[in-house]
Amino acid sequence: MSLQVLYSPIFRGHKPEGYHPENPSRLDYAIRGLSEEGLWNDELILEPEPVSPADILLIHDGEYVERIRKLANTFEYLDPDTYVAPGTWEAALTALGAARDAVKFAVKKKGLYLALVRPPGHHAGRSGRAFNAPTLGFCIFNNSAFAAFALRELRGKAIVIDFDAHHGNGTQEIFWNDGDVIHIDLHEREVYPWSGYEHDVGGKGAEGSKVNVPLPHYSADDDHILAWMEVVLPILEETKPDVVIVSAGFDGFLGEGLTTLRLTERFFRYAGATLSGYSLAVLLEGGYNVGLMKGLPAFIDGYLKGKPEGRPIEPSYEALSTVHRVVEVHREWWGL
Repeated sequence: MSLQVLYSPIFRGHKPEGYHPENPSRLDYAIRGLSEEGLWNDELILEPEPVSPADILLIHDGEYVERIRKLANTFEYLDPDTYVAPGTWEAALTALGAARDAVKFAVKKKGLYLALVRPPGHHAGRSGRAFNAPTLGFCIFNNSAFAAFALRELRGKAIVIDFDAHHGNGTQEIFWNDGDVIHIDLHEREVYPWSGYEHDVGGKGAEGSKVNVPLPHYSADDDHILAWMEVVLPILEETKPDVVIVSAGFDGFLGEGLTTLRLTERFFRYAGATLSGYSLAVLLEGGYNVGLMKGLPAFIDGYLKGKPEGRPIEPSYEALSTVHRVVEVHREWWGL
């Protein structure tokens, strides 16, 4: 199976004045982790082409796009969490281009196509903040949503799996009434952006296409593997997609510090291995230090080797209860 990385130094132009967790050093952590595992060299790297401003209107309102374009002439905070800088506009358009290219490559040839992008996107809704979230959560334009539109044009349907520690509220909002985009989201319950609960299943005519697994605080590898086994894999088996879009956040890794999740290489390697039967467009979301150094390479290594470990799992009672509720809710639409 092939591996390609869509990356550009342009992504470093989106940078804060002073400290902010979403900064160019994230790319250094990711590249260091990939390099140590032999997953980073010049032959693997492709330079993405930016999209045009008109293309962004597929996923965002014109007023929001124009606001970003104007503000990005200088350094400015959109909200208490999210900034724009003179390099943001070009970085964001190139990130969308990387998302589009990852999908196109994934459709043509089976493999893992990693869009190592900044700024991230899954909290960005059609007009900015989504589902009453207080902020944009570091995001500018929704890369995964753009990828889903690109995939739907080529395949008619799209499936997005989001395992960032935080709910991908922007992706869910953009496709809330669109049953042709399946969005499965594993995240920590009752943390930012305070959305993505079991009964959030999609709007009228799209019920069952939005699958949320809000795992309890302090969930670890076995809890996430349970959710993956009982929810993610059966839906993939039922839908049999050629290409899967992955909103890949590594901020749930133990030591990342933004949530209470306690994931290690074990879950990410398992997730990658179980997706090895599909072609993947993998788009970077969260992850700020150790998660990028260890979780990202483990996910890719699992995919390339394709052999999930078979050792028994011991999930918590709370995780079992959560997964049971999700299964009960979605049995109406899926063979769970």
